[in-house]
Amino acid sequence: MSYALETIANDFIRKARATGRNDLTPMKLLKLVYIANGWSLGLNNQPLYADEVEAWKFGPVVPALYHKVKRYRNHPIDAELPQRTRDVVSPEDQRLLDRIWDTYGQHDGLTLSSITHKPGTPWDQTWDDRGIHGLIIPPSKIREHYQHLAQG
Repeated sequence: MSYALETIANDFIRKARATGRNDLTPMKLLKLVYIANGWSLGLNNQPLYADEVEAWKFGPVVPALYHKVKRYRNHPIDAELPQRTRDVVSPEDQRLLDRIWDTYGQHDGLTLSSITHKPGTPWDQTWDDRGIHGLIIPPSKIREHYQHLAQG
């Protein structure tokens, strides 16, 4: 099922608050949202959100989310994002988000960025060394990558 981008982001913001983590910077949130979508595509063949992912210098970025959190710069995000709709996350997707948090939530944004920068990742296959912004990472590449990780 596809949700509003803010629904997925706010789930991680609530998890950070509930677990006392004070390190949910924009970079970390951007990477968690991307990784969660990747695993959803890889395991369930379903995206968590419809927004496009672009290859930026510091990894995959959902521009719509970046623009909502960029004001925090490298500081922790301290409030949920405003939402136009209130999506109810399915139990299956909630289990996935919980697992992403348990697996990746202890890492900082730079570590998560390095995970998404590894050779062969969708970002690596899409990034242009000239620094051209706006190169979209196709969902099919993201799905294939996470399917491969699931098999590994």
